[in-house]
Amino acid sequence: MRFVLRSKIHKAIVTEADLSYIGSITIDEELIEKAGFWPGEKVLVVSNTSGVRLETYVIVGKRNSGIICMNGAAAHLIKKGEEIIVMGFELTDKPIKPKNILVDKNNKFTRFL
Repeated sequence: MRFVLRSKIHKAIVTEADLSYIGSITIDEELIEKAGFWPGEKVLVVSNTSGVRLETYVIVGKRNSGIICMNGAAAHLIKKGEEIIVMGFELTDKPIKPKNILVDKNNKFTRFL
């Protein structure tokens, strides 16, 4: 069994950072569906801006809002305006084809990678 990449949102821009919220990353509902994430799913978030990597879980944001919000302690590490990649993994004994999506500067879906 191996952990393999299953889902990815590539080049998203953090639109908010809310220190007072209790953990997680809020993601536009349309992007969650396109990438195949589940609410509450553990994800790896990597900042292309600062190089920071952290694990958190997905919270559903307003559909078509473009929201990508770092919540709680994660907001200390990844700030508003940073470019990020959000990745989900799956434990499997067979290779899988990941669902990778690319977004524009407004976090709107542009295409599958």
